[in-house]
Amino acid sequence: MRVLDFLAKACAVLAGVLLTGITLMTCASLIGRNTTGWTLVGDFELTGVATGAAIALFMPWCQWRRGNIIVDFFTAKASGRTNDLLDRFGALLLAVSFALLAWRTTLGGLNAYDTHSESQMLGFPLWMVYVAMVPPFVLASVIGVWQAAFGFPVEAPEAHA
Repeated sequence: MRVLDFLAKACAVLAGVLLTGITLMTCASLIGRNTTGWTLVGDFELTGVATGAAIALFMPWCQWRRGNIIVDFFTAKASGRTNDLLDRFGALLLAVSFALLAWRTTLGGLNAYDTHSESQMLGFPLWMVYVAMVPPFVLASVIGVWQAAFGFPVEAPEAHA
């Protein structure tokens, strides 16, 4: 459980670092473009690449923290046991979804590598984006399986304050 928590946090921190770097790069490019005429060529390509990787990197933390939207309109008055079983089933469905995403992203990355796909302006190899996305999808799937099998950790009430 601690390993999954640590890995999910590490992924989220890495995603935050990526987004911070992209934000700083975008600001520098916009300020340069609007003041001196200098711009960073391909900044929009780097933004897209890093944002895609960051989204994938946030998924394990989201799954670990149960950050997905839960619509409990029909189950609000159900017993705690029923809600727990439904939550575990939902975690299992998400685990399967993340496993499918990891599989298809792996195939997409292999295809991008085989065809030498690159971004248009910078010639950035697109397979690298896929490589960055697969491990977090696998981790999110493992977390979902763990949650489906063992339930959800109970947190102290002050953790939500």
